[in-house]
Amino acid sequence: MTTQQKLFSRYLPSMQPGKLIWIGARPERREPMIELQEGEALETLGLKGDRRCNGTPESARQITLISNEHISLLCKILNKDEIQPGLLRRNLVTSGINLLALRHQKFQIGDAIFEGTAHCHPCSRMEKALGTGATAAMIGHGGICAKIIKSGKFKLGDLVIPIIE
Repeated sequence: MTTQQKLFSRYLPSMQPGKLIWIGARPERREPMIELQEGEALETLGLKGDRRCNGTPESARQITLISNEHISLLCKILNKDEIQPGLLRRNLVTSGINLLALRHQKFQIGDAIFEGTAHCHPCSRMEKALGTGATAAMIGHGGICAKIIKSGKFKLGDLVIPIIE
């Protein structure tokens, strides 16, 4: 266990579960996201139906997550009433949990188990999708990447539960 895992794992018991509120898959590069009611995480591959699932097996970026609270913050920073989750190109949107605290930690959604791997940094496409300044606004608010530790199905409304080891 790394030093960061040890540090964060002390706080996991006090974390309340979050909730999965949006699921999306990118069928092809530069194509619009497809909104889903349920998903299937495939161990070492990615989200079934997402283009990354056919990419590099064992990647640390098999699935991406962002919190609804950060989307709300981005709305304020960019002076927008609303940002559709699909524009952000993340697979899962959660609510009520600090995703950054799940970096280097395992967590469960539905039957699937994930491990947070890294910050999900914004790409330059955000400028086109959200307007000037969007890439800078998303720095530190882009969510996390995760790898899939155990395959499983999940659906909207499922809890996001930190796993304490």
